[in-house]
Amino acid sequence: MLGDIDYTMNELFAQLGLENSNADIEAFIAANQLDEDTTLATAEFWNDAQRAFIVEEWKKDAVWAMVLDELNTRLHEAN
Repeated sequence: MLGDIDYTMNELFAQLGLENSNADIEAFIAANQLDEDTTLATAEFWNDAQRAFIVEEWKKDAVWAMVLDELNTRLHEAN
């Protein structure tokens, strides 16, 4: 069906306007680890539009929520 999106980490990064190859995603996660007091939505590396997308999708518990949860977990791996 036209317009269908695969709700994957690669597509999330594309939605956020970021490079979305597997290597780019792994590099982003490695370079942007968050401390335990920083939430995904309050991370300094997002611009306003990216932050608004994350907050809205999480608040709606929308289809992106599971992928956002995965990203959140991966960005907190160092803790």
